[in-house]
Amino acid sequence: MNIFVLNSGSSSIKYQLFNMPGEQPVCSGLIERIGLDNAIITHKVFKGEEEVIKLNMEIADHEAGLMEIKKLLTDPTFGVINDPAEIVAVGHRVVHGGESFAATVIISNEVKAEIKKLFSLAPLHNPANYTGIEHSEKIFTSAKQVAVFDTAFHQTMPDKAFRYAIPQNFYTEMRIRSYGFHGTSHKYVAAKAMEHLGKADAKIITIHLGNGCSMAAVNAGKSIDTSMGFGPLGGLVMGTRSGDIDPAVIFHLINQMGFDSEQVNNLLNKRSGMFGLTGFSDMRDIIKAMEQGDDHARLAYAIYAYRVKKYIGSYVAVMNGVDALVFTAGVGENDPGIRALICAELNYLGIEISETNNLQKSRELREINPANAKVKVLVIPTNEELEIARQCYELLHVG
Repeated sequence: MNIFVLNSGSSSIKYQLFNMPGEQPVCSGLIERIGLDNAIITHKVFKGEEEVIKLNMEIADHEAGLMEIKKLLTDPTFGVINDPAEIVAVGHRVVHGGESFAATVIISNEVKAEIKKLFSLAPLHNPANYTGIEHSEKIFTSAKQVAVFDTAFHQTMPDKAFRYAIPQNFYTEMRIRSYGFHGTSHKYVAAKAMEHLGKADAKIITIHLGNGCSMAAVNAGKSIDTSMGFGPLGGLVMGTRSGDIDPAVIFHLINQMGFDSEQVNNLLNKRSGMFGLTGFSDMRDIIKAMEQGDDHARLAYAIYAYRVKKYIGSYVAVMNGVDALVFTAGVGENDPGIRALICAELNYLGIEISETNNLQKSRELREINPANAKVKVLVIPTNEELEIARQCYELLHVG
């Protein structure tokens, strides 16, 4: 069953083709700078040795981008299918499903209408995801279009975890509550950790550290709490996002300092986090600055780790214990320094890491705890595209 996974951003399209139930991608690619004169296409084909095709061209919009992808998929020389009709399903990453979607669904007109209603909850993401769906329907006409929601995994949170302490009608009428994000990643690595532990009722804390960062408390495979809330701004310190901040700061900036709401929004989403503290949003640049003696970078690194450590403590408390910590995503998988700083002085919880194990590099699941540690500390590479393909396959093959 050929399943094409599509992640449509505001100016980009990320994609992979899987022949399920085989879990190795047949090809993958990325289109960047859609709408600009010099868009970049990077297309990789996995037939024996990896083959990389790079193209520069004008791509006016997402429909034009998908047409170029269709050409690459069916190219006489390096194509992987003969006809788009060979694709059985297109799995779309949709960031916000609100309370309407707790599971993967086949896209209908009703589903599209509901996704449009949620634009205001994820204005940077859902419109772009919707655009991808609309154009995919025109190009992959015989395929089932399937939506996989970032928020769906967190719909198992109890009301005491997702409700805010504001008047009832803000929830009942406006649906203001914590939704959580990165659910596809948290679900994927939590399942991998449970399989590794051989324990279906495992208590796992998943730590997704990339440009966006979030954590989840996962008990017996179900999310019971997560760090992001109503939108993807809350919780941990991120590349350009502030994470948790006292709401009084917002009122002070508007009422006393003359900021308008759009300036505050821009400040907290695009000019804060590690970028605001150091001038860099990429952790590799921050590490380089620390090595050169930059005290601002050193403090930012400590703040970043400290916030994660606080959430570990709170999630151990709500689950009454922990069997494993899981580090994933770009920073979580590749920065041994941040893992060491986060796990330092957590031995009272049974959390320790081995310096030797922590410094090893691998693209496979690995333990970085000492052999006799009470709590497993795992590094698990995330694979959101594969998780989307799996969910599409289960929906169509089993369902």
